[in-house]
Amino acid sequence: MEPQLVKSAERTVRILEALADSHHSMTLSELQQRTGFPRSSLHALMRTLVELNWVETDAARSAFGIGPHALLTGTAYLDKDPALPFVQETLEDLRDEIGQTVHFARRDGAHVLYLATRESRDADHVIPRVGRRLPAHVTALGQVLLAQLTDDEVVTLVPEPLVALTPHTITDMTKLTGELDQVRTRGWSYEREQGTPGVACVAVAVDYRIPATDAISCSMPAELGPADVEQITEAVIRHTRKLAATLRREGIR
Repeated sequence: MEPQLVKSAERTVRILEALADSHHSMTLSELQQRTGFPRSSLHALMRTLVELNWVETDAARSAFGIGPHALLTGTAYLDKDPALPFVQETLEDLRDEIGQTVHFARRDGAHVLYLATRESRDADHVIPRVGRRLPAHVTALGQVLLAQLTDDEVVTLVPEPLVALTPHTITDMTKLTGELDQVRTRGWSYEREQGTPGVACVAVAVDYRIPATDAISCSMPAELGPADVEQITEAVIRHTRKLAATLRREGIR
């Protein structure tokens, strides 16, 4: 029997998740449409969240966004993770060697959550990634972590229809499981413009847990040739394996 959720707690979490996923402030009507909660209950919850600084609002209380206490909670999650100091060092070394942007992420159900990033030193602009959550099937990070699961587990976990972020995103479950089979065979994932136009990405799982929950990736211009991609892939594999060995040696699980 599945545990019964406390309704008010579940609704509070769903509200915060909806606000976090939105790129702009949301009105009460938009939140009601997104969550499906009764307006009276939603209004009372929003008033409480505003008073506790988990949600911010304007003077008229016409639009709402994530508040500062949500940031405190997210920062606490990063601060308590014993793997992250080693990850940060690995990302620094990897970025310095290959000159491209590198990421560390953890699978969160059918999504990946970015926990650390090192931008290319000559990046034209910086897109903040830490704390960002993306569908696993659209990223190399997500694909290499989904490949840790069986096809049946993937089908159960990943909701259909598969959301498309670009014209190159995999939106067919059969095609996705076929791609994951290739990832299992070669030990790393590669996607080209599936998540972001003009960007390709290679990722390797950090196998200090079974199944692996974390991965490191490198984002690169999609126009890079095979020789450059091969060189970058080799570097990501080497640094990720070294990190996994270090975490296992330190007893981090």
